[in-house]
Amino acid sequence: MKTTTKLGSLAAAVAIVSVMASCQDKEKTTTAPKTGTATVSNEEKIVYVNSDSLLNKYQYFKDLKTKMETKANAAQKDMASKGQAFQREVAQYQAQQNTLPADQRAATEERLARKQQELQAYQQNASAALQNEQNSENVKLYDKIADYLKEYSKKKGYKMVLTYSKGNSAILFADESLDVTSEVIVGLNEAIKK
Repeated sequence: MKTTTKLGSLAAAVAIVSVMASCQDKEKTTTAPKTGTATVSNEEKIVYVNSDSLLNKYQYFKDLKTKMETKANAAQKDMASKGQAFQREVAQYQAQQNTLPADQRAATEERLARKQQELQAYQQNASAALQNEQNSENVKLYDKIADYLKEYSKKKGYKMVLTYSKGNSAILFADESLDVTSEVIVGLNEAIKK
């Protein structure tokens, strides 16, 4: 139900994928002398992907976002419908409560209290189911991007793929020649068609 927040966490997942999944050939890595500064040779290629652009142009993500928003909206409508029906029942009882005998009034109040608890449990279960599905889909998205970036990095000879997201990035500056976002988006979208 907080799809946009979850989608933001999806962008964070892409960032983590980009960094972790693209580190290749750890056996070949050598440590630099401990002089306080690290050196990167020209052979070690590091590139970056703009995660905002990646998510906005990756068809799988767009389809996933639409699917999850549709499910969240359906769940909200269902809960609103059930809540309105319960409120009508409560209003009907309140209109009649002064004319009912005490034992019938107590039984009705008890029934309404149980129904309210059932409604709350239903809402929690529906929210949990939606959250679990969102988490499952996030894992699938993460895996698709990670698998693609592993192969992509291997083909191109990249040692690391970083992620960049405007306003939420550890990268303060990167030369645009290191941006491989467009190429990655094309490859990911082509992989969907296969």
